[in-house]
Amino acid sequence: MRVVGIGCHPGQLTLEAREAIAGCDYVIAADKGPDDPLLALRRAICADLGVELVAVPDPPRDRDDPTDYDGAVLDWHDARATAYGSVLDQRPGTVGFLVWGDPAFYDSTIRVVERLGVAYDVLPGVSALSLLAARHRVVLHEVGRPVLVTTGRRLAAEVAAGHDNLVVMLDGKLQATSLTGDWDIWWGANLGSPHEELVAGPLADVVDEVRTARARAKEADGWVMDTYLLRRR
Repeated sequence: MRVVGIGCHPGQLTLEAREAIAGCDYVIAADKGPDDPLLALRRAICADLGVELVAVPDPPRDRDDPTDYDGAVLDWHDARATAYGSVLDQRPGTVGFLVWGDPAFYDSTIRVVERLGVAYDVLPGVSALSLLAARHRVVLHEVGRPVLVTTGRRLAAEVAAGHDNLVVMLDGKLQATSLTGDWDIWWGANLGSPHEELVAGPLADVVDEVRTARARAKEADGWVMDTYLLRRR
């Protein structure tokens, strides 16, 4: 099994990744419904490389802020592993998993693959973090200082703990708007897509612009994934 980071658009597919995918007997992917644009992109990559894609209906997940969030995610991982395992039992060979961005950041694929009990390797891809920094021409950390990568769900707690230089992912509710004090934001949505959106500036001054750009990205692509760097002045 090969877990392959494919970057944030097909043009970011590395030579190593292309060779790995082309060497697979087939690629397996979660099917989240008839209008799943990320599945369509995976299909296009596989078609270009002459590899069959096997779509597996994605098990439902409790996304309505469950009390036991970690438990809900683990249950979802188990259900995914069961669904993928049934395909692997019927179709031997070398299998590819194509991970949007890089498998190291807020992606469940490696954890799911570990549940399958098969040998695998991981190939990195261009992450949303890297692309965000490149688009805004910034360094994610100040000289000799750390950067914390976290989620919108944990943002308030991390700021209360004293962190003042953060990259935030998985923040559909734009939790940064609840912060007090002087912050700067470098924000991006659907990075790498033809309709990517970028906003930067003092948080209090550009928050409405971020909301408008986020809605525009979702309308254009049918989905929205945003990431931002947040730094206290």
